[in-house]
Amino acid sequence: MNDTVLLDARNLVKHYGSVEALRGASFQARAGEVTALIGDNGAGKSTLVKCLSGAEQPTSGEIRLDGRTVSLDSPVTARRLGIETVYQDLAVAPELDPAANLFLGREIRRKGILGRLGMLDKAEMRRRAVEEFDRLGVTLQSTDVPIGSLSGGQRQSVAVARSVVWASKVVFMDEPTAALGVVQRERVLDVIRRVRDEGIAVVLISHNMPEVLSVADRVEVLRLGTRVARFVASETKLEDLVAAMTGALTHEEAA
Repeated sequence: MNDTVLLDARNLVKHYGSVEALRGASFQARAGEVTALIGDNGAGKSTLVKCLSGAEQPTSGEIRLDGRTVSLDSPVTARRLGIETVYQDLAVAPELDPAANLFLGREIRRKGILGRLGMLDKAEMRRRAVEEFDRLGVTLQSTDVPIGSLSGGQRQSVAVARSVVWASKVVFMDEPTAALGVVQRERVLDVIRRVRDEGIAVVLISHNMPEVLSVADRVEVLRLGTRVARFVASETKLEDLVAAMTGALTHEEAA
């Protein structure tokens, strides 16, 4: 287990008019670990992730990255700092092939005048994509077909790989195995483990408690907009997580 905190959110408050979505929420993630963020619907998970990925700005509180206070005023700023997010709705371009999806928004242009005219180096993008998929253990039935024709697990693996390739610090994964079958789910979880082993901090948002305990190193629990419990996954039972989510147990000192 790694004791060095990479991402440290302290006492985040977020108001939407009169609604207080976060009420002094704190959260920590460490490099080379999977930290699961769990909580019932309305607990504030989505709002917290939006604040930590630059999609929203907290009303008050502090976010520290590598020990330095940062202002995540946009997703672009977050990405510049090495923070990427895999959203539940995938956000892939179904008509493009896996390589084009991997480089979406970061396309490689041809050298010389052709590049200046906007022509893309598709061969180089495909070569590098194959390398990255192989490094992350992503197996695709074909890299030459539109991603929309691939299985749900393969599409999700490409979405995960895209974020991982560009992330240098933290990857948020929002329900990455939702609506997947057992085999597809295990493939995506294996990619997550490989990402963790490369030293990136992985934050997993999930409602699947057995899955959380199988892949996470630590678990942080939100309830009613604040963190109510922290656990070391290997020392935790399913009943502990459920009790924390429902308010029957407060376990802040566990981590």
